[in-house]
Amino acid sequence: MVKPAICFVFCLLFAVLCLSTSAADTNLLVWHKTADRVDGDIRGEPLWPLLEDIARQTGWRIYVEPGTTRNASAKFKDLPSSDALRMLLGDLNFALAPRTNAASQLYVFRTVMQNATRLVRAAAAPAKHVPNELLVKLKPGVNIDALARLLGAKVVGRMDKLGVYRLQFDDAATTDVALGKLQNNSDVAEVDYNYYFDPPPSAQPLANAPVPPLSLQLNPPGNSGRVIVGLLDTAVQPLDGSLNDFLLKQLSVAGDAPANSSDVTHGTAMAYTILAAIAASEHGSSSVQIQPVDVYGPNPTTTSWDVALGVQAAVNNGATALNMSLGSTGDSSILDGVILSAEKDGIVFFAAAGNQPVSTPTYPAAAPGVIAVTALQNGQIAPYADFGSFVSLALPGSSVVYWGNQAYLVQGTSVSTANATGVAAGNKNASGLTWAQILSAMQTKFPVPAK
Repeated sequence: MVKPAICFVFCLLFAVLCLSTSAADTNLLVWHKTADRVDGDIRGEPLWPLLEDIARQTGWRIYVEPGTTRNASAKFKDLPSSDALRMLLGDLNFALAPRTNAASQLYVFRTVMQNATRLVRAAAAPAKHVPNELLVKLKPGVNIDALARLLGAKVVGRMDKLGVYRLQFDDAATTDVALGKLQNNSDVAEVDYNYYFDPPPSAQPLANAPVPPLSLQLNPPGNSGRVIVGLLDTAVQPLDGSLNDFLLKQLSVAGDAPANSSDVTHGTAMAYTILAAIAASEHGSSSVQIQPVDVYGPNPTTTSWDVALGVQAAVNNGATALNMSLGSTGDSSILDGVILSAEKDGIVFFAAAGNQPVSTPTYPAAAPGVIAVTALQNGQIAPYADFGSFVSLALPGSSVVYWGNQAYLVQGTSVSTANATGVAAGNKNASGLTWAQILSAMQTKFPVPAK
């Protein structure tokens, strides 16, 4: 029998843990580097992990005066980086030193800047998953509905052809128990969480664009040998003029995106970048077309499940190459399996390596069979870009995009990925070489520089 005093201690400890977890889960910091805007909802976060997160998102080299401490609490939206730092650092002093061809440097100190000597290492982003959900792949012949009933789950998503399903539970405890049971169930091939993906970076309006708008004409494609790029991204808006001819009817797997946005979407910017790379490969005309697949819908982020649905939707509608300018630190075995299944049918996949200056993997770029692309800047890996051993190609990480008579600058490994996809698709269409031959040539032409 457990004594009342011991019960009280356990209950108190449990309550403290729950409160600590709740507080940690609410901490959110999103650094929109291109637009120089920051969103934050931070509650009692210690200085060191806060600065590790800032280093990861910005690519800055951050130095701190030894012995400096602070618990940050602040809530704000769409602040310039200088104002956001002031909110986050409070009464601490700081100085941000921009650098043209290298990472900017941030100094945080109590006394004088020269005492900020301790380097902050960029943190690897923690993998976050949708609460109370699991993704499961069953072996052939197993009934998902019967299994769900035994687990007390609802089947809220189905990919029957692949035997892949999305399960929803009432609470975290039931989810954890079900995960253990599924991991030890001989009828289950794979089980995993439904991971969140990072929000896509925003584009920055340009007053004076360095290049003119893209000019590209569609050559009507034939009935066979067509090259179709599946673009898994946010919704793609109608492009200007003849560029719109390259877009097939958009598919959506995550609900309808908001209509009539006044800002260019990330998907639109990636479609334009792919077409610009195709134009450079084919000199003015092409029969390559883009199959847009909206995997975000009205949401600021997407998940492993929606990306897996997007892969299937693109493949089922004829895509021969897939562009995934998106990423997560969560490695979904379920998504990996969907990609491998498509790869066996001859589909090639390009994915963004990630916009953090770390060597830790980003997924699905680091998944088997996927070609991971990082960003080049001045002939070197961009200061903000991932440089992990999983990376296969390095291409320019910035693009000037025209939409609605406005020029925008978009940067990141998402741009590098779109450039790689466009180069591959354009060369495939023009030459008729195999994907293996094209990818081999690209690895020679676009090698990853030593970090």
